[in-house]
Amino acid sequence: MAFVKKYYISDTHLGHERMLTMQPRPFSTIAEHDEYIVESWNSVVGDGDTVYHLGDFAFNLSRDTERIRTVFARLKGRKYLVIGNHDVDKRGNLHPTLASLAWAARPEHARRTTDGGHDLWLSHYAARSWPSQHYGSFHFYGHSHGTLPGVGRSRDVGVDMPDVFFQPRLFSELTVGMELA
Repeated sequence: MAFVKKYYISDTHLGHERMLTMQPRPFSTIAEHDEYIVESWNSVVGDGDTVYHLGDFAFNLSRDTERIRTVFARLKGRKYLVIGNHDVDKRGNLHPTLASLAWAARPEHARRTTDGGHDLWLSHYAARSWPSQHYGSFHFYGHSHGTLPGVGRSRDVGVDMPDVFFQPRLFSELTVGMELA
């Protein structure tokens, strides 16, 4: 049996054309942006690997349903979604387009997991405190697009972060410089 790797990423905003100028992102078109994400994702993630996406997976969920399904199917790995603000409908429910995708588990607003023996709290939004924080747990978040520095063992794992740059990353890559003991 092959070793399963766990990856983390947030804020891909697939199909969200305004992201090209709002952040800004270094792509000429949203099609180029989305294709770069797919290629970067698949260059590191294997079919049996796990990817935790911490929200804002795609945009234009009602208009681009088939395109989103196609892109999702092209992305390797067992994918888990932690729900972000762009992943819900006007009532705050998970958008039906995302609900119809083959996630490895039901999308949740937060998720707790372990990686390399470390407790890890995942959410779209940064938290000032999180479960087991005082016992050495870590917290990965998105949403802030690199504008909100982490506190203690927390950090932004969004695609806009220079060390993420549109590619899912391993726990060991994301915790460089953090105290692990």
